[in-house]
Amino acid sequence: MRLTRPSATRIAFYSGLLLMLLGVVFILGALTGVSRFSLFGACLFFIIGGLFMVIATKISKRAIYFFFAFFFFLTGLFFFLSGLRVIPLGLSQGWPLFSVFAGLALVPAGWRHFRAIRIQYFIPALAFILLGFALFPFSFRLVSFSFKRFMIDWWPLFLVLTGLILVLLSLGNNKKSGD
Repeated sequence: MRLTRPSATRIAFYSGLLLMLLGVVFILGALTGVSRFSLFGACLFFIIGGLFMVIATKISKRAIYFFFAFFFFLTGLFFFLSGLRVIPLGLSQGWPLFSVFAGLALVPAGWRHFRAIRIQYFIPALAFILLGFALFPFSFRLVSFSFKRFMIDWWPLFLVLTGLILVLLSLGNNKKSGD
């Protein structure tokens, strides 16, 4: 199969962007004294996010691909800034951010799906963001008890919160069908 002129031009364009990204990352790593290997992982997340964005905009146009594109981009940004020591968080303390990233990535995915902010995406997005912030005291060891102890003692709270989310979602759907 022979490549047409526009597809060869697109391949050259995206390859050029990829090489520029890698070059900038490695230059920043060299200037800050950070190993190139630690920043290469961040680049992989950026690249995966970019691939999902191409799939979401050019091939499938499904909201799930937008979710993955934004999630991987935010994850790559975290690893990049953490690797450059711009934010002083490693994975051992920053793991709750992945829940926040999932919530933030749901917002553009919902916008893509409905062309507006709808409760079906907004409530779970808000729940993921709040969960991430609720987990931060455990990752920073700001509380005197472990996450395991918290889960053993307070697991019914998650039943209440899950029920609240389901009620809010159903109220949003009833309001939509009642219009």
